[in-house]
Amino acid sequence: MNVDIFFQIVILIISVIIHEVSHGAMALAFGDKTALYEGRLTLNPLKHIDWFGSVALPLFLFITTSGGFIIGWAKPVPYNPYNLKNRNIGEPMVALAGPLSNIIVAFIFGFLIRILLPLYIVPSSFIIILVFVVKINIALAIFNLIPIPPLDGSKILFSFLPIERQFIFSQSAQKYGFLILIFIVFLFPSFISPIIYYLFHIITGIS
Repeated sequence: MNVDIFFQIVILIISVIIHEVSHGAMALAFGDKTALYEGRLTLNPLKHIDWFGSVALPLFLFITTSGGFIIGWAKPVPYNPYNLKNRNIGEPMVALAGPLSNIIVAFIFGFLIRILLPLYIVPSSFIIILVFVVKINIALAIFNLIPIPPLDGSKILFSFLPIERQFIFSQSAQKYGFLILIFIVFLFPSFISPIIYYLFHIITGIS
């Protein structure tokens, strides 16, 4: 297997696991222990890997975009919104926790790049790995904030809709959500890549 794709898929898997565990941790902070009881508040990959979303799809995208783009997901961490102490705040916060964790990871590793790159104290191969971490986590954050079910953006949007619009949104999502999601996955690179590279430049300073 190409070394680049190996590292990118490993980074993607770790990143989506952090993303999902963050959902469960936020739910726990608001009083729901579902993820804890089901053993999902762990970084053990075997508890989270979705073989299509975490491996097959990223591999396919890597090949079809000539290594320029990968995205994916892990098994969703379960939570019960009825157990949350404050659903009005808790539900959007649980949804936001995943993308927010990816943004935090991107900034942490982007900060490392800003420190290490000018010092020339680490091999370029290590900087490349850090670059992968930042780009993949930016892509995950943006992708998951798209307001299409089952992505986190739809749950955030849903929590702010009036009750009568929630029903319409829910019905439309059940009918067309998955098809729209598949459509977006294949169009995502061409539309979102410029945004990813712009944010990457802002975070790392690399053009």
